[in-house]
Parts: sequence; C-alpha cells; structure tokens
Amino acid sequence: MNNLLRRISAFAALVMLFNLAGCNEDAQIAYDSKDAKFVMPFGKSYDYADILVTRAVDGDTLVLETGEKVRLIGIDTPEMHVSKKLYRDAQRSKQDVAAIQKLGERSFKFTKNLVEGKRVSLEFDVNKYDKYDRLLAYVFLKDGTFVNAKIVEEGYASLMTYPPNVKYADLFSKLYRQARQNQRGLWK
Repeated sequence: MNNLLRRISAFAALVMLFNLAGCNEDAQIAYDSKDAKFVMPFGKSYDYADILVTRAVDGDTLVLETGEKVRLIGIDTPEMHVSKKLYRDAQRSKQDVAAIQKLGERSFKFTKNLVEGKRVSLEFDVNKYDKYDRLLAYVFLKDGTFVNAKIVEEGYASLMTYPPNVKYADLFSKLYRQARQNQRGLWK
C-alpha cells in the first residue's frame, strides 16, 4: 500500500508541475500500472464562440483576452514590423522595405478598426495551431461579418493558403480578384 501512495503522490506532483508550466488545453497526464490507472486533463478551456479581441498585432494576427495569438487563416497582409519575412517580401516584390511597411500599416489599421475590442467567434479548420503555437482560425464578428473574408474583400490582404486549412480558399480567391479589379484598399 505504501508503494501505491508513493506512486499517486509522484503522479500528483507531476500534475502540479505541468499545470504550473502552462500547457495547452488539450494536454493530459496519464498513469497506468497494475495497481491504479488515472487520466487527468489539465489546462484552461476557453469558449471560442464568444471571446474578446484585445488587440490587433498586424493585419492578419490578433490577440485574444486569453493572451493567445490568432493567425487568420487564408490571408496574408504586408509586414509592418522588421522581420526576415519583410526582407523576403521586398526582394520578391522588388519593392522598397519602407513602402511595404506603409502598406502593412494600412492593413493593420483596417484590421484594428474591424475587430479590436470586439467579441468574436473562432472557427478552426484541420490544423488548430501553426509552428509558432498561434491559433489558426476563421474569425467572425457577432453580427456575422467574416473577418478574414472582409479584409480580403476590402483589398487589405492577399492570399496565403496552406493545405489542409483550405475550407474558404475559393471564396478568398474570388474576393481577392474582385478587390484587385475594383482597386480597393491596397490596390488603389
């Protein structure tokens, strides 16, 4: 019996350590032996159907009230912060870095005005996280406005599709063509 109590105590200590480390909401600890079996989920679970956007980081990345970052699926806005991507985009497009940053500022302001301080719902596709541990989501305002689509429709984003997250790729493509043809947003 003493051996079992030591194992349970060790298991409880592990659970506390993992909770202090702040693991994601899908995490769990399992203990399985001939004496006992436990599975204990831990971490916080949030209601992504009604959550506050506290700020826009840039034109395609948001921060939620939970502190989590959300990368908007299917769209890409110009960089406004100095980064490797900014310099890659400048080389690829043959545009000046400062010009790209100004476009990034315009996209950021549009996104900020659209979502900052508002409650939204998130819809996930196949992959829920990217390699930077940001949530990947389609975002909807409470009035039904599809944020990802609205940014493209108004001409403040181009397309960035990474399979398997392609649920709305056809819609985004159509809106992108229309925005460019009608010279909206960044295409003026």
